[in-house]
Amino acid sequence: MDKILLTLITFIPLVGAALMLMTPSSQQRLIRTLAVLSTGVVFGLTLYLWWIFDPAAIKSGAGNAGYDVRTWTEIAWIQPYHIYFRLGVDGLSTLLIVMTGFLSFLATFVAFPIKKQVKGFFVLYMLLVTGMMGVFMALDFFLFYVFWEVMLLPMYFLIGIWGGPRKEYAAIKFFIYTLLGSVLILLVMLAYYFKMTSLGLGEYAFNIPELVARRPFHVPGGATTFQHLLFWGLFIGFAIKVPIFPFHTWLPDAHVEAPTAISVILAGVLLKMGGYGILRFNYPLLPEVGAAPAVMYFLALLGVVNIIYGAFCALGQTDFKRMVAYSSVSHMGYVLLGIAVLKSEAVNGAIFQMFAHGISSAMMFTLVGVLYERAHHREIARFGGIAVQMPVYFSLAVIGFFASLGLPTMIGFIGEVMVFLGAFAYNPWITAFATLGMLLTAAYILWTMQRVYLGPAKPQHDKFSDCGPWEMISLVPMAAAAILFGVLPSIALKIFSTSTEVFMKLFQNLS
Repeated sequence: MDKILLTLITFIPLVGAALMLMTPSSQQRLIRTLAVLSTGVVFGLTLYLWWIFDPAAIKSGAGNAGYDVRTWTEIAWIQPYHIYFRLGVDGLSTLLIVMTGFLSFLATFVAFPIKKQVKGFFVLYMLLVTGMMGVFMALDFFLFYVFWEVMLLPMYFLIGIWGGPRKEYAAIKFFIYTLLGSVLILLVMLAYYFKMTSLGLGEYAFNIPELVARRPFHVPGGATTFQHLLFWGLFIGFAIKVPIFPFHTWLPDAHVEAPTAISVILAGVLLKMGGYGILRFNYPLLPEVGAAPAVMYFLALLGVVNIIYGAFCALGQTDFKRMVAYSSVSHMGYVLLGIAVLKSEAVNGAIFQMFAHGISSAMMFTLVGVLYERAHHREIARFGGIAVQMPVYFSLAVIGFFASLGLPTMIGFIGEVMVFLGAFAYNPWITAFATLGMLLTAAYILWTMQRVYLGPAKPQHDKFSDCGPWEMISLVPMAAAAILFGVLPSIALKIFSTSTEVFMKLFQNLS
């Protein structure tokens, strides 16, 4: 089973989608059941992948270029161009695959309030899950690009059809920004293919592990102009998805207009694909550019800008969902800072931050969605006293807010501290400015909690019911994960720390 495990995780959602297509549209309950079963089975298989994954096998060299060969899948696909259906995992991808399975399963319950075209929604949702899983597993450049594009189309329709009042604008903006990034990635992929073919290495042009091992464009004396063009083309393509300032403006609109379940996936998983792409492609394929002092300094500063700018924007929002969206811009700045400084502590912190933000941001958007279902608005100033009216919901909200704030013993704390430890060794001044983000985060989190949840109950909230069963099913596991990985972060760290060691070895002896 291990040899087909990754294929099953990737394509079981498509099987679920096919069954939904054969189900009459009037059978909404059956369609929802199929969605739960499909994502539930996938989540179970991702937990099995976590269970069997052996970091020691990678450390000892048993893996192929840092990947676990026991789950490696390689089938010739488009042979004349040496394109393979090649799937594999290391610690980084295993962590993100499990997170994707977890959030995809829970977001299915978050989507239960959707009444409009239920069949179409869940069919597209299943296609989206397949695209996300494939991105984290693909070890063929061409296959990665296919999954990257597969993910784009359903998200466009899920926002554009089931979104809010300005859904068309938000969907088109999301599509244009993401398509721009996709075009840049495609150009880099084609550049690799033609350059490798000219060197007589065309059979390895799409093979990611071989590209990393061979470093075909390396020349002594530092990075060339060609390498810089490849690096920055990839970086902008992935930075749009993270999102990194100034490519972030699509995110607040997409979040505000998207249905709650899609906001959960957008913040919890899709943003991490940008960070994953930078870690999987930019630095392993072009380490000479990433390790250049000027590039390190520029990207570290850009990470700090993201942290502080996003926090200030969050502080100034009056829309609850838009505030959470800008907090994502701020938190993903820690990821860029951690990667840029190329210290093992910081890189581990960046990876953990991606995982932590996936859990905490998904919970925050779910919390916003619960209130929106009752109030039908998201204006922070119109809330107040929710803790009195909805005590169970409020107790879960406290966990979600403090996890996002980075309170010790919560999931958001560990990644930020590890990033600061590595960044301080690189440049104390940059790190000092970055810590301002923590103060600003505390300000907008606590201020929002005070305005939304505290104070006397308001008469207009008298009919607000506390969390229902489907809302509890989605929120309680997220809250449990936020506490579990905050108290015992080593559960996640031991999965990817050896992969970080393999990553850091790429920057030794670059001259």
